[in-house]
Amino acid sequence: MILDDEPRPNPVSADARTTLDEIFRRTAARRPQGLALADAPNRSAFTDGAPRYLTFAQAEAAVVALADRLQRLGLPADSVVGVQLAHTVESIVTFLAVLRAGLIAAPLPLLWRRAECVAALSQVGAKALITCARVGETSHATLAMEVAAALFPVRYVCAFGDELPEGVIPLDDIFAPAVPPAMPFTAVERNGPPAAHLAAVTFDTTADGVVALARSHVELLAGGVAGVLEARIAPESMLLSGLPLSSFAGLALCVVPWLLTGGALLLHQPFDRAVLAAQLEDLRCDHAVLPGPLAGRLADAQLLSATHGLKSVLGVWRAPERLVSSPSWTLPDVTLIDVSVFGETALIAAARREGRPVPFAAGPVTAPYRAAGAVTVCEIARTKAGTLAFRGPMVPRRAFPPGGERTTFGSRIDEEHFIDTGFTGRIDATTRDLIVTGPPAGLVSVGGYRFSLRELQDEVARTDGDSSIAAFPDAFAGHRLAGQAADRASMREALVERGANPLLVRAFRDRAASIRPAGKA
Repeated sequence: MILDDEPRPNPVSADARTTLDEIFRRTAARRPQGLALADAPNRSAFTDGAPRYLTFAQAEAAVVALADRLQRLGLPADSVVGVQLAHTVESIVTFLAVLRAGLIAAPLPLLWRRAECVAALSQVGAKALITCARVGETSHATLAMEVAAALFPVRYVCAFGDELPEGVIPLDDIFAPAVPPAMPFTAVERNGPPAAHLAAVTFDTTADGVVALARSHVELLAGGVAGVLEARIAPESMLLSGLPLSSFAGLALCVVPWLLTGGALLLHQPFDRAVLAAQLEDLRCDHAVLPGPLAGRLADAQLLSATHGLKSVLGVWRAPERLVSSPSWTLPDVTLIDVSVFGETALIAAARREGRPVPFAAGPVTAPYRAAGAVTVCEIARTKAGTLAFRGPMVPRRAFPPGGERTTFGSRIDEEHFIDTGFTGRIDATTRDLIVTGPPAGLVSVGGYRFSLRELQDEVARTDGDSSIAAFPDAFAGHRLAGQAADRASMREALVERGANPLLVRAFRDRAASIRPAGKA
């Protein structure tokens, strides 16, 4: 999987020494003029700047420049850096630069606002926050400053883009530094296998609130291998991803396949159908990573085709309980792969057969799925309570920060090291298939964002005691939120003032208003 002549370590072995950053550096040295990263052509519609197109040499130079900047800020090794960026070239460069500087990346969902960011970053003791000037009409640089003001450990706020607030460190110059680093950049030395060190922290939403889950390089690689092997992604492929980096699935299915295969990564800010169709057609993408329900709709609309070189589509299901009842769909000469995502714990990638999802079975989950001689990436079991639990190479093994074993995360781990996801499941009496039947109790999922229904209800009650919120099943988004208030406009304004998530704010839209896609910022 590592595309050079050096020995190739097993990417899911706990003894692997190759980090994500090392894989990137090898590829940059091997094919410096090859296209590495490309923005969506409509970038200026959602954030500052023209679309960026970087070769591996240009991407490496930007990673070095930003890593040098971070080290010069004096951040200690293994400091946590919050990252909240649009799905652009900057998000990939920033993730790699954080790793290069010997730090830990904590990507934040783009629609999170002040309250959610503060709750998450306060758990992990973040020392810095990297964002952009704006996404859509929201000033994320201003939001970051508000978050930093509420968190004493956050010493620095850095941002890409124009017209940044006072006190924000500008970063656009890393793509064309006026003055190169005075001294050659040196990576942080590690004790023990470097790949066993933490690379990222992502945040899982539970009925009891947000929980931080830490991932090593090995664990991220294991998640990415599941997608690469199932989709049979060849070296130097063209990969299009509409999945942001703000989750384990985003990192494992966007960044890792790109690094392992050494091709080009095309980024799509979710979701504009016309732009997506143009990217697939004009750039002749080999593989695409898209939300599962969206992939089905695009297939039905004949927007996914092998005519322009497409070989596979990985459809990501953040509400895996809906996969079993999803419509049957096939595409000539295109492999359709369902990726069931169980919060921030694990994922299962399995290619469809005759247009239908492949059922799960308890026991080892391999890549490719159920193939002879395949690599085991995790193991699934059904608990006595009827919920699904995972353990193995891709599953988080440690609490974060230290002492987290006494938190909600620790209570989910049993004596055999299985982590309970809370998703319910049953075993078919005839086939013995393991069928996902429902999400964790008390949670709702809206377009990939998970919420505690109780916390949503409490937030609404604190804002206006006479208002209410409810969640209803939605075939595309998982759930949809519907709010009831005497004055909807005033309720929206009050929620915005409190720093509420835009999806909660939109639940109180006027009934006649059109519904925007959940992924829009």
